[in-house]
Formats: sequence, structure tokens, C-alpha cells
Amino acid sequence: MLNLFFRLFSREWAGLLIAAVLTVALLGALHAMPLSSDELRALNGAALTAGVVLSIAALLHLRRRARVLREFPPPGRLIDIGGYCVHVLAEGRVREGVPAIVWFAGGHAGGFAMHHLHRALREETRSILIDRPGTGWSDTGPFPRTTAREAAEMVLALERAGEKGPFIWAGHSFGGLLCANIARRHPELVHTLVLLDPTPLETILFGPRFGAIREMQRGALFGGLAQLFGFDLDARQRKRQADDSAHSKVIAATDAVLGPEVLALRGLDARAGSHFAQASIYRELSPEGAAACAFETVVYDGDLGDLPVLLVGPQNDIDVQALPEANTGDAGHSRFVMRRLAATRERYLAISTCSQRVIAPAGTGHNFIYEVPDWVAQVLRGALLRKD
Repeated sequence: MLNLFFRLFSREWAGLLIAAVLTVALLGALHAMPLSSDELRALNGAALTAGVVLSIAALLHLRRRARVLREFPPPGRLIDIGGYCVHVLAEGRVREGVPAIVWFAGGHAGGFAMHHLHRALREETRSILIDRPGTGWSDTGPFPRTTAREAAEMVLALERAGEKGPFIWAGHSFGGLLCANIARRHPELVHTLVLLDPTPLETILFGPRFGAIREMQRGALFGGLAQLFGFDLDARQRKRQADDSAHSKVIAATDAVLGPEVLALRGLDARAGSHFAQASIYRELSPEGAAACAFETVVYDGDLGDLPVLLVGPQNDIDVQALPEANTGDAGHSRFVMRRLAATRERYLAISTCSQRVIAPAGTGHNFIYEVPDWVAQVLRGALLRKD
């Protein structure tokens, strides 16, 4: 039922449908009430006015969406992967003996969120950004959105775009989980797996119930409904976070390295389909969701044989230390939570017999890819030099 909801309301015109259905339902309910003719006339007028206002808001959203697409045409290719298209931007020369790099951002962000690293390395090798379905210029695609489904979609998109592996797969956070899943399914396409503080589903299964993750899930759902009528809740949240000392530093670093031209592309994701794609795939980020998809999604001890794996990230994550779940005032509880979170992340070292831990510079947090981008680029350059 929920997937049917996502499929229907991820259509950008669905706001018009909601407005029409609500108006008809209100009018029907009013006529069933014991009202005087004057009361009924007044309330009918109010219901029709509300319907008109919602319809106008929905039409303005469609107009803004069309304007954004005209202003920012896709810089790469739209690849049909079976009735819906995925946007692939591949730049840089294919060099003999040097693998291409495929990038995936954290959360369920589009390829533009890794554009700063793409820019840094596209002169040295083939560099590829992919918009996962529901992000950037890609279509929303079918539901449910899952890591396993997106792993298959990304490989098919690259194949149909004519890009040849094996690749360096570099993924941050939730994008790291996606890269690891691709490597498990297609080891023949892996030169090196570079996991940039990847999301470990064991944290979701065995860690505390994270309020921030629940907020992400709710925000994606309500954000999609609001977006149908032109209300961008993500933009409002970014503004609140920019005024919050706990988030302002990393937001400033992110905005600085991406640059104004890339930041303008956030408007592409101001659409209902993007929010509902997030809401769907974020269902994996709950104990119930993680347990349901564990076998298809978790990359476990020894799954990658001897494929080269770099686990890159902070040793003492300052973001994790600030989480309410790890900072309750109970020192014993805090140590337990921190140890559990650190251990689940380090478990990625066990997925291959050829894994290596690379410690990010001191003082960085989960979003170190924006805080120390030059250092991250150097790590990737090291992976480029590795011979099969």
C-alpha cells in the first residue's frame, strides 16, 4: 500500500489530484451535514476557495519545475534502463591501465553532491557521476527504492552508457553502502572499493534508536507532500541548520567546496519524486527495515574475497560524539554507545582479506569529504596507482 502511495504521489502533478479529491470530499461531507442553506452556501464557498488555492499552488510548483529543467539541462546522458532514465555524467579521458572512478554521495543525494571530488580528478582519469533514481536529472523510477535495486540500476546504467570497468567505486555514507553492495554483486567490476565512512546497517540493527534517522524519514515523507504545493521544507531545514552551531561549520565547508554553480542544482531535487524516493529507501534505516533487507543489502565478513577495500574516515568521529544517544550524561552508557558505533563501522574491514583502514585528519567528522577534500582526492589518487 505504501509503495502505491509513493508511486502515485511522486508524480509532480499529483498536487492537482489531491486538491480535486479534497474539494470533492469536503463538498460531499458538507452536504451530508444538517446545515441551513446560508451555512451550506458559505461553507461550500470556503471549500471551493481552498480547492482553488491548492490547485494554484500545485500549478505554480509544476511551472517552477519546468523552469528549473529549462535553466539546467542535463550535462550528461539520460540512459534508458527499462522504461525510465538515469542521468550519467562521465568526463575525463579513458587512460590505458587507469580505472575510472564512480562516485556516490551520502544520503540519497544526486551526483552533484560529489562534484567537488569529480572536478579534482576528472583531468587524471575518467570520472563518473550518476544520479540515482529520484535525484538530479534521473527519473524517479519504480518503488520500492532499495539499495539492492539501485545496485542493479547503477550497473545497468553504466553498461548501457558504454562505460567499461573495472572501476574504483567511491561512496560516502549511504553511498558507501551502495558501493559495497555493487561490489558484492559484481566483483568483476571492482578495481578498488573506497568506502568513505560508509553506513553500516549493523549500527541500525544493534545501535540505539537514532532520533536523527527517524527525523530524516519523516522529513522525506512530509517534504514530498509539501513539495507538491511548492513548499521546499529541505531549504527551510538547511537555513535552520546554518544558524545552528552544531551544523553551521560543516554546512559552510560543504557550500564552499561545491561552489555556487553546483549549489544552484539543488533546485532539481525540489520535487515530490525526490522526497518520496528518499522516504522509500530510508525505510532500510530502521531496525525493522534493516532486518527485512539484511541478506540482500548487508556486505558481511568475507563477502568480497580478496578485493581491495579502503575504509576511509575519522577514527574518533566528532559528529558521533555529539549525538544525543551518545551523550546522555551517563558515562558508562556513552562509552557503550560509542564503542558499538565504532565497532560496526570497522566491521567493513572484515568484508575482504585485502582491506586497509585510512584515518581521516584529526578534528574531522562524518562529512570529512567536504572538510578536507584535497586529502580525500589524494587517497583516491593512491587508489588509481594500484595495479591489478
